[in-house]
Amino acid sequence: MEALAAAVALVPGVAGASVEIGEVVARAGRDSLAALMTTLRDDPRFACEQVMDICGVDWPEREERFDVVYNLLSVSKNHRIRVIVTTDETQPVPSVCGVWPVATWWEREAWDLFGITFSGQPDLRRILTDYGFEGHPLRKDFPLTGYVEVRYDEERKAVVYEPVKLTQDFRSFDFISPWEGMTTLPGDEKATRGTGKAGG
Repeated sequence: MEALAAAVALVPGVAGASVEIGEVVARAGRDSLAALMTTLRDDPRFACEQVMDICGVDWPEREERFDVVYNLLSVSKNHRIRVIVTTDETQPVPSVCGVWPVATWWEREAWDLFGITFSGQPDLRRILTDYGFEGHPLRKDFPLTGYVEVRYDEERKAVVYEPVKLTQDFRSFDFISPWEGMTTLPGDEKATRGTGKAGG
């Protein structure tokens, strides 16, 4: 694994590579991403035939608040390489759909949920939220109230938009509930018998 990380660190565009929890993790710049991914796919030392996942991570306290994480798999070499690039709300990340066409699905998801844009992506549409949805719900500053939900109304036989509301009222749980900080677990009543202490 260390040898693979050392080889990845020498690829142009990689700012650094290390082994973390048994996998090679490489940090790279946005500008060289497409060339880097092509190298990781085509170079026989790496042979990453598949991109298994592309996801976003939000760090709102950073200037470049988003990490875009690419999880690559080499079936022939039996190893994984994770590539991480950073961006902000306005700088697009080059699309890798030309390297792996399946990346379109994950780039659409990252745009829909985080607002990360991908230059060169011909199909940047929402994929999980509704067409009229505003905002990006996996951002850590996304408000929890003030939005609408869409559902099918059986009585009206139509799709309706309504303000988001909690469907379950606040409840006060009883003593047996684990949320109430039980002092004795069910079945442990015998542990305090004969000791003079009050049991559960």
